[in-house]
Amino acid sequence: MPGGGNTFSELGKLGQRRFMGTFYEEFLQELAGRKGIEIYKEMSDNDDMVGSIIFAIEMLMRQVEWTVKEAGTEEADGKAAEFVYSCMHDMDETWTDFISEVLSFLTFGWSYHEVVYKRRMGKSGKPELSSKYEDGLIGWRKLPIRSQDTLWEWKYDEKDNLLGLIQSAPPNFGQVFIPIGKALHFKTKSRKGNPEGRSVLRNAYRSWYYKKRIQEIEGIGIERDLAGLPVLKAPEGVDIWSDEYAAELARAEKLVSGIRRDEREGVVLGYGWELALLSTGGRRQFDTNSIIERYDARIAMTVLADFVLLGHEKVGSFALSSDKTELFGVALGAFLGLICEVFNKQAIPRLIGINGGAFKGISGYPELVHGDIETQDLAQLGAFVRDMVGIGAITPDESIEDYLRMAASLPEKSFETAYMGRDITPKVTEGQGDV
Repeated sequence: MPGGGNTFSELGKLGQRRFMGTFYEEFLQELAGRKGIEIYKEMSDNDDMVGSIIFAIEMLMRQVEWTVKEAGTEEADGKAAEFVYSCMHDMDETWTDFISEVLSFLTFGWSYHEVVYKRRMGKSGKPELSSKYEDGLIGWRKLPIRSQDTLWEWKYDEKDNLLGLIQSAPPNFGQVFIPIGKALHFKTKSRKGNPEGRSVLRNAYRSWYYKKRIQEIEGIGIERDLAGLPVLKAPEGVDIWSDEYAAELARAEKLVSGIRRDEREGVVLGYGWELALLSTGGRRQFDTNSIIERYDARIAMTVLADFVLLGHEKVGSFALSSDKTELFGVALGAFLGLICEVFNKQAIPRLIGINGGAFKGISGYPELVHGDIETQDLAQLGAFVRDMVGIGAITPDESIEDYLRMAASLPEKSFETAYMGRDITPKVTEGQGDV
């Protein structure tokens, strides 16, 4: 054997930095494990720029049309594709809500969904039997997420093969093992087989970190500028620095540090104490607004979403915006393709297989297919078709018309229009009688 050893044996390791089911690949400790999940959650839920980007991504991907493509031309292939599509829209949750849950893998790097089946026995009081259909086949009852913040640890065998995860979820926080064979595992990227992928917000963390703290300092500075700098003068003869007046000094420090300009403002002073407010020092050396805008731009650039800033910055042309949104759409299309890959590799083969011989004779497994993110530019499409027809590269026919109607969201041709001028009288072959 070349190099010695068994040809079919596995000798090396992935090199994962993993101990007791926990990964230590992240070199920033604040982004590792549960702490990282909490930070990414804060970034997506509490930052205006990150929130707008995540919202744009989710709304664009939620409106995409999902279809199931048959594997071949056999009758069984069509039935299998129809069955898978019916299962997608026969779950306890809607397909759109499921996609929304899956998209959490963009924020956290991964998403894990348990597959729960049911027997399709029509309307029933039992959830494991209730369905729109009465064919007795096994379909998806639901595909619920197993939240990222409930992860206890990942389970592996001695060959670095992922077996599943152990979940510890409220309210009882009991540990439950969910095998990979009963789950759908989505992740943004693969690096050393890490099941936690990589958050799309990872490169934005540094900019978000400094932006957040500058905003906090800016808020404190504005408040102090509006309220003025409080100065409290002790009565004559009172040495507030001596141990004898330590309690008075503590109360004075608490008073001046707690002065605010709001509906409950007011100060109560003892005899001899004097309070004064120094005026603001004027404009600061740094323009915090431009600094925060710079960090916003860096955050948007990390996910190719800087087109959202074009109008706010009062720069950039329509052509530039179009190019950037097209690039953003291509990136989102890649993530949609990733979702389809997981379904086509994990979910659909298991679904067809668990139904035994119900789909004998299929050429292959049906495949989940996603539609386009962006709508077609009708002006460009029209100009392209006109030019191609003009040089004879395309011959107009019914299929082209059907496509153009679909792209423009126009109604289909009516029966009368489709067959106008044609003889559609049924032909009778001699000796066959009436048809």
